[in-house]
Amino acid sequence: MPKWLIVLGCVLVLIGVLLHFFPNLFSWFGRLPGDIRIESERSRVYFPIVSMIIISVVLSLILSLFRR
Repeated sequence: MPKWLIVLGCVLVLIGVLLHFFPNLFSWFGRLPGDIRIESERSRVYFPIVSMIIISVVLSLILSLFRR
């Protein structure tokens, strides 16, 4: 368990560094067809359904490769 927490921490730091230096890297997130965006004068609501499905599939593939 401690090794996985260290790996998870390193991955989060890497994502944070990438987002800091390359802010447009994840500009597609929440803008794919199938993602729900509701905007009005007073509020904005995002439901990135398709984006989350894609991230889930990619993470599942990566984790299955590490298990083998």
